[in-house]
Amino acid sequence: MKATIFILFFIIFNFGFSQNNYIVKTEDGRRVLLKTDFTWEYIDAEKATTNTSVASINATCNVADDFEEPALDQKIQQQLKKGRATINHVKNKVAKDNNCTVDDVLLLSVSEQKSKASYTFCANGNVVKYKRVGNTIIKNTKIF
Repeated sequence: MKATIFILFFIIFNFGFSQNNYIVKTEDGRRVLLKTDFTWEYIDAEKATTNTSVASINATCNVADDFEEPALDQKIQQQLKKGRATINHVKNKVAKDNNCTVDDVLLLSVSEQKSKASYTFCANGNVVKYKRVGNTIIKNTKIF
């Protein structure tokens, strides 16, 4: 009985890994991902460019043109690297949540400790607040 279950499990396990996606190049040099469900997509597709400039973001968030992001404690950032909760990871999450690029995210203020932090960003012309508890990054919302 154990042998039959083992063989059945082994066959199902191998069947799952036998379906591979393939990357091929077209004649014009673009790479295409051929998926196992008979669909495809370009890998090197050009991303849509945004026409937002730093000046327009600064104007909507009331930031001076010579504003520099606050400096962070490098010791804390090194410790957060293991849990993927550094400022770069937080900016990536903010950019993803606000449908913009990481370059459009500007850190306005920060209050950071090893176990928790609160961040204020200007993303896509809007002021948004995020908090980090441990390695978890969430949007700061008011309940009441």
